[in-house]
Amino acid sequence: MDKFIHYPMVIGSELVTTGNEDLIEPATGKPFATVAWGTITDVDRAVAAAKQAQAGWGAMSYGERSAALMKFADALEAHSDMLAQLESQNAGKPMKLAAGGDIPFAIDNLRYFAAAVRQQDGTAAGEYVSGYTSLIRREPIGVIGAITPWNYPFMMAIWKIAPAIAPVMRSSSSQPPTLPPRPLNSPKLPSNLACPPGSSTW
Repeated sequence: MDKFIHYPMVIGSELVTTGNEDLIEPATGKPFATVAWGTITDVDRAVAAAKQAQAGWGAMSYGERSAALMKFADALEAHSDMLAQLESQNAGKPMKLAAGGDIPFAIDNLRYFAAAVRQQDGTAAGEYVSGYTSLIRREPIGVIGAITPWNYPFMMAIWKIAPAIAPVMRSSSSQPPTLPPRPLNSPKLPSNLACPPGSSTW
């Protein structure tokens, strides 16, 4: 029996190997890896880790969070060939689309939000009632859950994660069993990609 790579979940700073689900390569119809299968308990742990991370991440300045996300994008870009291969293999799309579209577009989107978080303005402030000044105050509510589809898993995960964690929210990403292996969980990627443990849980 072939021994496949097993892709764990990331909860906080821990790699969790709960369960075992085959990942099928559409081109061959055969499994090429296995992935962790989360439980309700794992979800609760992920939310708890995200809540704990929010305090430290939120204490950082906009500039510090921006720099951390830029570093994250740089680390992903350095491994873009591997990420494209994983995206192509399990989503069943040509390498040309994964390598020339999905992966670089996602990394660019991460850099966009890393830059956008620095631009904090009060354009909506004004005197709407005599004697009072009104303004918009942006405050994080808490942990969000993000569900990503099978057809653009990496790109849509970044689209959801980046705007959530840039302004201090925490993100927990849930993915369908037909999704490519959690690419950020690959043992080939650095364990610390600038963001604190729990800031984004896969």
